Amino acid sequence: MFSLRGDAHKIYLQLKKVSYKDRSFKCMKKLKEVEEIQNFYSSIDSDTLKKIYYCMIKEKNGSGIIPIIISSGPWLFFLFSKQLQDFLFKDGSLLWVVFILTYISILAISVFLHFHEKSWAFVHIEIIKEILHERKEISEKP
Repeated sequence: MFSLRGDAHKIYLQLKKVSYKDRSFKCMKKLKEVEEIQNFYSSIDSDTLKKIYYCMIKEKNGSGIIPIIISSGPWLFFLFSKQLQDFLFKDGSLLWVVFILTYISILAISVFLHFHEKSWAFVHIEIIKEILHERKEISEKP
């Protein structure tokens, strides 16, 4: 079923469905994936994990190529607007429809990919922070 509530609500619905069937939450694919990431990062020493953490911060906060393309595309079209209009609208052509649909599709996919990548970077960052925090607490205990 299509919903505009987002992935968090979809996960909630999946959890609810699993709980009604009296199955373990551990069988859920998304939770297994997070557990695999946690186990992997737990196997890495703290110094290397800190470096990985910094790389993940860079990835999350970096501007990346997708936002650059999204923001520069319209300026490029504006720069060549006269030539683009002559090409797209010559002789009653419907080429402009194909152009608009292609442009909007590429734009939508790019925005989706950018935020999807950013959200995964955030997941990795939080997992690494938690592991480093737990290790620090353990080492500080008398």
